Amino acid sequence: MGLTKQYLRYVASAVFGVIGSQKANITYVTLRGGEKGRYVAVAACEHVFIWDVRKGEKVLILQGQKHEVTFLCPSPDGVHIAVGYEDGAVRIFSLLNGESNVSFNGHKSAVSVIHYDALGARLVTGSKDTDVIVWDIINECGLYRLRGHKDVITQALFLRDKNLLVTCSKDSFVKWWDLDTQHCFKTMVGHRSEVWGMVLLSQESRLLTGSADSELRAWDINYLEEVRKDTGEPKVKKGKTLLVDDDEEDDKEDVDESLEERILSCEKAGSILREARDRVVSLTTDRHARVIACHGNDSVLELFTVLSEEEVQKKMTKKLKKAKKKATNQGSSLATLFRIRGLFTCTHHPCPLSPLRWVDCLSCAGGELKVVLLLQNNTVETYSLKTSHKTPVADKTARLTLGGHRTDVRTLAFSSDNLAVLSASGDTVKVWNRSTLQVIRTMACEYALCSLFVPGDRQIILGTKSGKLQIFELGSDVENCVDIASRLTCRVVLCVCVCACVRYRRLTVKHKRTLQLEEDVLCVKFSPDHRLLAVSLLDCTIRLKFIFTFFLSLYGHKLPVLCLDISHDSTIIATGSADRNVKIWGLDFGDCHRSMFAHDDSVMFLQFVPKTHLFFTAGKDKKIKQWDADKFEHIQTLEGHHREVWCLAISPNGDHLVSSSHDKSLRLWERTREPIILEEEREMVSDAFIRSASQVPGETQGEAAPAGKKTVETVKAAERIMEALELYKGETRKMEEHRYACESAGKELPPPQPNPILMAFGNIFFLFYAFFVIISELEVSLLVLPFPYVPELLKLFNSYIQQGLEVELVCRCLFFLLKIHFGQISSNQMLLSVIDELRTNTLSKVREIRDVMGFNSAALQFLQREIESKEDIMFFADATGRLEEKKKKRRKRERAVLTIA
Repeated sequence: MGLTKQYLRYVASAVFGVIGSQKANITYVTLRGGEKGRYVAVAACEHVFIWDVRKGEKVLILQGQKHEVTFLCPSPDGVHIAVGYEDGAVRIFSLLNGESNVSFNGHKSAVSVIHYDALGARLVTGSKDTDVIVWDIINECGLYRLRGHKDVITQALFLRDKNLLVTCSKDSFVKWWDLDTQHCFKTMVGHRSEVWGMVLLSQESRLLTGSADSELRAWDINYLEEVRKDTGEPKVKKGKTLLVDDDEEDDKEDVDESLEERILSCEKAGSILREARDRVVSLTTDRHARVIACHGNDSVLELFTVLSEEEVQKKMTKKLKKAKKKATNQGSSLATLFRIRGLFTCTHHPCPLSPLRWVDCLSCAGGELKVVLLLQNNTVETYSLKTSHKTPVADKTARLTLGGHRTDVRTLAFSSDNLAVLSASGDTVKVWNRSTLQVIRTMACEYALCSLFVPGDRQIILGTKSGKLQIFELGSDVENCVDIASRLTCRVVLCVCVCACVRYRRLTVKHKRTLQLEEDVLCVKFSPDHRLLAVSLLDCTIRLKFIFTFFLSLYGHKLPVLCLDISHDSTIIATGSADRNVKIWGLDFGDCHRSMFAHDDSVMFLQFVPKTHLFFTAGKDKKIKQWDADKFEHIQTLEGHHREVWCLAISPNGDHLVSSSHDKSLRLWERTREPIILEEEREMVSDAFIRSASQVPGETQGEAAPAGKKTVETVKAAERIMEALELYKGETRKMEEHRYACESAGKELPPPQPNPILMAFGNIFFLFYAFFVIISELEVSLLVLPFPYVPELLKLFNSYIQQGLEVELVCRCLFFLLKIHFGQISSNQMLLSVIDELRTNTLSKVREIRDVMGFNSAALQFLQREIESKEDIMFFADATGRLEEKKKKRRKRERAVLTIA
């Protein structure tokens, strides 16, 4: 029996080249008592980078796990930062040591907003799953889940002095929540499109919202409880009946308004017109809400200063005088409009070179405002301006560009000594130190598509999109760039140049010959023995030539071949295509050895590991895969990139792999000494697929619900369940021993002493004690319950169902346990009788409950028909229709009054 071929595992080593991801916001942080405005936190794929903008250095990395960061929010004390992720998780990191000891899991999709309360004890999170969850940071648990929005949550804000919460969403609604009762008491419907952001101003007496148009709407907030205390006249709350007569409509209008606005009233006070015409992307303020920063998808940032009361009064007086001269009849409406416009003064419009993605501002001493911008070209810029000046001018104080490319990296290469990495994009080429991941050289170039180190590693050559070769001298202080124009495709020119360099061992570039081909060339490759030239054409074929002499044509791909490579011994060629397949061909006869489905999208790059028949492929499905060209097997999948993977490069010794992606990141992978067992890898993939396919969506009914959590409290709850089960087993054993002793003695003996815990609960029966403990913990704690306790718990469930104790709740827990422990339960022969008895008892009890519910439903329907026949009116539908008619009549009267005026 032959030896099994051994493969070594590649693992992720580092992420570099990304300054700030576009998916999450940027925010100022305070690090170790440092200077205000010196440090910023920005997402970098699954990590969070803390940058020192003064030095342009990365001072701290908050390590993520797998999913991309989607939102950042620092705590009020500046010691912690809350990070939201793509999978709905929230982790709280310490800015002192970069560790995370608190995590929350309750959302089903990406976290879209995070906000602390004033004390930093609670955290509110909104998500793409349309839910809002309030978390208790001190106890590390979820308080409640608020449901009501129908689209992505875009902002959620705590009120400082009241236990209220305001949220907005892409469903165009702004909702006010009473956190004492966990219900929505007011919904604002004044927007015509999605609400993308909002801020609280003027000591939380005004709300400013931004939507998908160029208008910022301002709303005045009046807290009714404070008004009643000031006037000393409490407002009488009248009851509301289901049916309202037409004669009583006018009397009931005040009652409806009081029911809708029993906590606060929020009325539109005016609007501000932005210069931009697209939607609001980001709307934020400094900590004291004195400056408002707003921007859209362009490169213009609008800054507004919130004026003081004295300045507002002066401006209102001047504008009202001018308004009265022009239109005396519309003085009231103009006063309202001018009052809102006078509250804000546009100070400056910084215009960076690239469109804005996120912004944050910070007020410092002396009236200085610091603004940090995250641009769409992987750049961070900081500005400083004096808001106290009449015409403030923004000065650019820092720009972080050295640590990454402005556009996507489309070509990578390793030096011959495995120590340097070359990366080139649409405007720059950078050389990195592989060990420290620091940039050695940065040079301007044209749009690069392919590259290589010249032997000796003193020069590099780039093939550009315009059909030129650019040669750079790395050793000289002055960048030596030579452009060589050519009529050939850049990849063909580069391969000819590579051959010349390898043959003559010197930098010689000379145009020898031009190949006339029928179709456009997509990629080319010289064989290592310099005999064959492989050319991929747009007609989905691959042409093999003996140094410009036709040899073979390879047919088989349904879409154009985007990448190819030839093995070190020049015996096989592997091709990757836009049809998502990889084909392995023999170079002796041109026969196709095997065709394999490789990626879920186009295969963008392919390269053999030096001196082996193993090769890597990169695809648009965000994955990198390793293959064996001899056994035609898939070996390993490298996951980590969050966007399409464009290219990769393998070091000459095969120990390192570097890849680039549309997420602007470069990732370094390292070969370990850990062997890969293919059978185990396939089992893990199949288990993950079954687990993902068996997931059932959670219940989404009701406005408020418990918030899911996986914390220390969950583990403690599972331990309480285990203690209750141990107590149940011990008491059951005592009862059996007592029964056996009575049968042996032939008389009734005194019962055994119960457990002290049962006596502390009023000498409760042990079966009921275990029941009360279990129903108080439910599924979240059952999830972490070890399997050895599950058989005893199933027997307990059987007893509860037989006695009719909370059958619905017990069935819910039973199905949950069966779902998560299906494999172990079905393979345990001792549990077959228990499961069979559970099936019989559960079906009978559920039928009884269903019959009772059906009887009750029929009785309620009978009562409804009786009442409708006596009153000659439908119960709910007619009442709702009358309420809508009453609102329409009120709107018509208001329009009529406005028309007459």
